[in-house]
Amino acid sequence: MTARLRSADDSHLPVPAPDLLAIEDPGGTWRVRSVSPRLAEALGLDPLAARGSFLSRLLPRSVPSLVELATEVAQTGQALSDIRTYLTDGAALWSLEVRPAGRQEDGKRLVAFFLNRPPADEQLRPRTLHGLVGDSPAMREVFRKIALYAPSPAAVVVTGETGTGKELVARALHDQSLRSDGPFIAVNCAAISEELLESELFGHERGAFTGAVRSHHGRFERADGGTLFLDEIGDMPLATQAKLLRVLEEGVVERLGSERGVRVDVRIVAATNIPLEQAVGTGRFRADLYHRLSVLRIHLPPLRERPEDIPLLIEHFLRLFSRKYQRRIQRLTPEAVGLLQAYLWPGNIRELRNVLERVFIETQGEVIGSRAFLEWVRERQDFVGSSWSSEESQPRPATVVLPYDPALAGRSTPMDAAEFSRLSEPFPPDRSRRGRTSPVRLDVAAIRAAMHRANGNLTEAARYLGVHRATLYRYLSKLGLSRADF
Repeated sequence: MTARLRSADDSHLPVPAPDLLAIEDPGGTWRVRSVSPRLAEALGLDPLAARGSFLSRLLPRSVPSLVELATEVAQTGQALSDIRTYLTDGAALWSLEVRPAGRQEDGKRLVAFFLNRPPADEQLRPRTLHGLVGDSPAMREVFRKIALYAPSPAAVVVTGETGTGKELVARALHDQSLRSDGPFIAVNCAAISEELLESELFGHERGAFTGAVRSHHGRFERADGGTLFLDEIGDMPLATQAKLLRVLEEGVVERLGSERGVRVDVRIVAATNIPLEQAVGTGRFRADLYHRLSVLRIHLPPLRERPEDIPLLIEHFLRLFSRKYQRRIQRLTPEAVGLLQAYLWPGNIRELRNVLERVFIETQGEVIGSRAFLEWVRERQDFVGSSWSSEESQPRPATVVLPYDPALAGRSTPMDAAEFSRLSEPFPPDRSRRGRTSPVRLDVAAIRAAMHRANGNLTEAARYLGVHRATLYRYLSKLGLSRADF
């Protein structure tokens, strides 16, 4: 197969497209059949050694997952095109096309991946969808699944950490569905007591219990013809789960205190920030309800896994706050943006929005610099650096809240405050604090040794160096180096 790639010198010449052809073995596991030399060279792979490898092990950190894309194409028989993907952490962006390639004589399915580098002059346009903002491969996959799942009446489970925007996904699914003219009803299963949750969901008749002075239409009846969003469904009591399963199976709601069922036509979108599989294993969630709900899944990545979307989110929130407060702030300085990209955001987009709104209110000019975040940085340092015990008299080093990040697995201490604030030169050092660790200093030799030890993986190299991935990126830029140099 050939594809046209644009470059500085041969934009009009057809060149072979790098391909990775995978097959599915009888056990349902995708194995690599062949890797083109050009793709193998770009990924640092041995084409012969890669042949026969498990796809999940050869490229375990692809975003979106190549295994999931291969399975989808094999099941639907439909090709996927124009998908942006990262094959490894910190590596280059690729343009991906996935096609069904028939079957072998033994019935094994063939799926072909065709990968090309996006043109160097391509400007990836910011993507927004019903309040969701991003153009990273992970968010492009979210947008693709929303468009794919929206027309279906099947239940969807949206997973992701708190603050990632799960309700926005639910609203996008509703607005793009055939039910968009119907109601969108949301209920937080963790915010309502067990005694009231059944009444809220299924309704009750007058006199059904003490205080029921009138009949009440539950959320299912109010969502008839539309979408019911069950947020934090993993916290739903087991007794309520049993009744929910019956409603989903029969499509009939029976109010508390009533002997007559009411038929409803409702599409369920559920959200959870805990692994439902784990909840099933511990007996906190019914297995039959899990299988009934988990027909389709959409995972929202945490903000720390898509720092390239932070500038787009900043622009989005600045526009929103400009309308809200009737004054204009144009942008953040590059130093301020870099500082926000280095933080791991345990509160995700909700935390980013709150921080930006705070500095928006406090800033009088048209540009927000890194100094505007000084008080917030100190608060983050104090959150971990201060002692809750009056008995501890020894000073502690100032630290920044550092949530668990697989890329930093093995790091025994939080990010040093000096390392965090050093990302922005205008930040004045806090002379009143003692015990602060000296800022990290990296040179070419140290980076080269770490890259060699990590086999070229930038995330692993950053872990060996004891710095955040964003810090390593900055040193590479400062020293005029790229991944190809190693």
